[in-house]
Amino acid sequence: MVMGLRCMFMELPLFSLVLTIIATSVAAQAKPGCQTHCGNISIPYPFGTGSAECYINDSFLITCNTSFDPPKAFLAATNIQVLHISVDGYLRIRYPIAYDCYDSLGRSRYFNAGFRLEKFYISHTRNMFTALGCDTYAYIEGFVGRTYSTGCMSFCYAAAEVVNGSCSGIGCCQIQIPKGVTDYELSFSSYWSHSKVLSFNPCSYGFAVEDGVYNFSLSHFLDPNFGKRKFPIILDWTIGNESCREARMDPQNYACKENSACIVPENGSGYLCKCLHGFQGNPYLSHGCKKI
Repeated sequence: MVMGLRCMFMELPLFSLVLTIIATSVAAQAKPGCQTHCGNISIPYPFGTGSAECYINDSFLITCNTSFDPPKAFLAATNIQVLHISVDGYLRIRYPIAYDCYDSLGRSRYFNAGFRLEKFYISHTRNMFTALGCDTYAYIEGFVGRTYSTGCMSFCYAAAEVVNGSCSGIGCCQIQIPKGVTDYELSFSSYWSHSKVLSFNPCSYGFAVEDGVYNFSLSHFLDPNFGKRKFPIILDWTIGNESCREARMDPQNYACKENSACIVPENGSGYLCKCLHGFQGNPYLSHGCKKI
């Protein structure tokens, strides 16, 4: 009897893993008859690629670029690469960093990374705005939807002052991104054009990044390839601009299907759909929520 119990408990983690895999597979459903993947990326409805019937509207179009091996997914007609799409109301993108570099003659290189999106919100709970440098004031501004401006300063006078792994304002600083933001433009200021720290820190860097992904290191200051890096950012998405109450009054366009409920999103206007308790799957597809 004891051996039987022992075997049963040993099998439980495997059973849980199988359930997780099945749940993930069910949730990541494309619309019937539509392409399910782009390379290694699953494309669940309301997103889709190819025919217009495969996605709920143009904002949810995924462009699958087959010139890459494996193919890469991009958001609509942009150069924003998509790494993951969740029916829980978020997606993960990959985006370049901005930089402001100097030499003994002054500014040598500058790249301002930013984007504007109409229906996707930069997650205020799952991203951090990060700036690197020892003569650095980096700030982000937004003008679409919510107007805002925020930033952080980072200073130091010697490489020995910098602590790897710390973004408290000495060589690296981080701040949260405001709620309801659909765009950002990144800009830099430098008090001394890096002249006092040029030997070990010729550049300022700035980027939004998924919380917990970036680990600061002094070596990044002199890495000639650091400015070419791209980091993941979490975007929140919603359906339409209507509240749940307003959306339910238009059954023909209401996105929540059988055995699902309309929920209020944490970020942005519009609404989301979620399978009812006891069901799992894709709530945006007809009969997409299956009984557990």
